[in-house]
Amino acid sequence: MFEGLAWVLYVGMYKYNGFMEAVAQRPTDRANFPYPQLMLFAVAATLYIFPYYRGLVPALLRRRRYLLLGVGSVGYLWWGIKLNMLLAHGAFQHVASPPLLAEYYHAGYATAVGQLLTRTQPYLSLLFTDLLTFSCVAFMRVAFEHEYRRRHLEKDHLALQMEQLKAQLQPHFLFNTLNSIYGLSLTGSPETPRFILLLSELMRYVLYDSGKARIALPEEVSFLENYFELEQRKYAGARVEFRAVGAPEAAAMQVPPLLLLPLVENSFKHGRHHFSDDATVEATLTTTPGRLHFLIENDMLPEAPAASPKRSGGIGLRNIRQRLNLYYPNAHELHLTEQNGRYRAELTLRV
Repeated sequence: MFEGLAWVLYVGMYKYNGFMEAVAQRPTDRANFPYPQLMLFAVAATLYIFPYYRGLVPALLRRRRYLLLGVGSVGYLWWGIKLNMLLAHGAFQHVASPPLLAEYYHAGYATAVGQLLTRTQPYLSLLFTDLLTFSCVAFMRVAFEHEYRRRHLEKDHLALQMEQLKAQLQPHFLFNTLNSIYGLSLTGSPETPRFILLLSELMRYVLYDSGKARIALPEEVSFLENYFELEQRKYAGARVEFRAVGAPEAAAMQVPPLLLLPLVENSFKHGRHHFSDDATVEATLTTTPGRLHFLIENDMLPEAPAASPKRSGGIGLRNIRQRLNLYYPNAHELHLTEQNGRYRAELTLRV
């Protein structure tokens, strides 16, 4: 976009006006934009700059060859504009439209031939403005390229972290769940089929659906409902609750998969419900047009306050902070607090 504006406004308008002022005669029948062919001539007379800002500058900047860039730019542009003007004037003097321009092109061609092999620079003013304009274009292109690469590297890094997150789910969660299923199978409990179904649904989501960049919010809600139900069945004496409250429009909302999992896992991993029935893990997901709010609270283990720095710096929580910065820059708030033996994680998204 910026590059196109440089060609349209600077070359097509500014340089055209400069060439127009150098023409001896003005047409009497056209007040606005006389001699439109001069616009094409301005473009042709600027073509030498294209390899400079598209090739020379990016290539040497990537290699950090700054001295070579300075010397190479001076040499290329000093002689490049002379040769370019020679070719442009030489070509257009044969197709001048109207014929009045033929004298201007011919005079320019004679000047370019005479100055081509000399050390003088008859186009110094044009060279300076060309250099200034298209150096800005070149540096903008390099800056955008670096930003594009950084964003892609960040996404690749987060993709690797997503794989870590999946692997992190499996050891302590899958192992404990399989142990519970094994215990139920030994007693012939009627809950065994439901356990297996819930575990199957969770693993299907983690292994397959979570590979997408974004997923429909109802699918993420279904995953969390299954997760909480499975945990409630494992710790039947404790109170494990998940509520989803949302407007009908929430069904069309898209979110990154497993975005809330680190917060949920953190609460279950450090919750007191592992050892006491008098404990709770409660979560609420509320969606309104343009806003998603998630709140999860749990009773902490007695030693949790001393370990709180580790909790805030865990892999899962670092992962969610990085993903939030990538997917919702300046559009999210995450607060983690501990008070009166309760751990509270609150996330708000503006979507």
